[in-house]
Amino acid sequence: MIYLQSFNLMTQEQEEDFLFGFRRTCFESYYPLGIFSYEKELTHLDFSDITIRCGGNGSGKSTLLNIIAEKLKLSRQTCYNKTYFFDPYLASCYYELNSDDPIKLRDLMTVSRIITSDDVFNYIIDVRRKNENLSFKRDIIFEEKSKMNSFGGNYDESRPRRIDMEDITSIKAFNNYYDKSRKSASRLVREKVGMEERTYSNGENGFKYFTDAIQPGGLYLLDEPENSLSAEMQLELVHFLHGMARFYDCQFILSSHSPFILSLLNAKIYNMDAEPVSTCKWTELPNVRIYHDFFNDYQAEF
Repeated sequence: MIYLQSFNLMTQEQEEDFLFGFRRTCFESYYPLGIFSYEKELTHLDFSDITIRCGGNGSGKSTLLNIIAEKLKLSRQTCYNKTYFFDPYLASCYYELNSDDPIKLRDLMTVSRIITSDDVFNYIIDVRRKNENLSFKRDIIFEEKSKMNSFGGNYDESRPRRIDMEDITSIKAFNNYYDKSRKSASRLVREKVGMEERTYSNGENGFKYFTDAIQPGGLYLLDEPENSLSAEMQLELVHFLHGMARFYDCQFILSSHSPFILSLLNAKIYNMDAEPVSTCKWTELPNVRIYHDFFNDYQAEF
């Protein structure tokens, strides 16, 4: 499904007119001006169900995703590199959607979002931190339960010596001790602490983040989704994205230099290293050719 049909960036003339009054100021950088319209001659993009921009570091892949996401006001979790000139640049950009129905657009924007590598890494770290915290609390409960069992229930530092029925704190302390004494440690952990996330590897958690975050009927901007994923998990992600685009009305705009991601069936590929930027087959990209030549050199060892 194609929701975003095209996007237009500042032209070289617009950038020169805008920057005319800033040439003799203290600004050393005019980011994101000057990235796309000069050597790259990139001022207009057309999109397919799946569109991928491939290029080396500094080619503008992530910047372009941020520009599109901010212009469309897509939901995002992590911040991005925003300068004094970013908002004026956005003001000169415009786009074309395939519908102007306010209800359809509202539904689209409700699920659509940009997903960056930082989002995935933060999720992986949060899961690990949550599990470590739960493990710490679980160990405390097991230790307290062990003390009670060791002394036949007659010794525990938390055991209330008296109960004051007029004092809420006293009542809670008594109920807490009563729960500890009559329930098993595993049941206490489930009720009071909760259960740990299933133990996944970082790559599996990264893949899980995408499958949880991407819902049917949405426009998704993905910035180098291959980060943190093994080759096997990248192939799993390729199958997932293809299925969501084909059967669940999703549109994807990605930046990537993974040959697995770039091989997505019928994806429209922009070579961000070309001057001017142009579309091509994924097998024609210099980055992919490096992989091809490398494995050919070692073909006899397979």
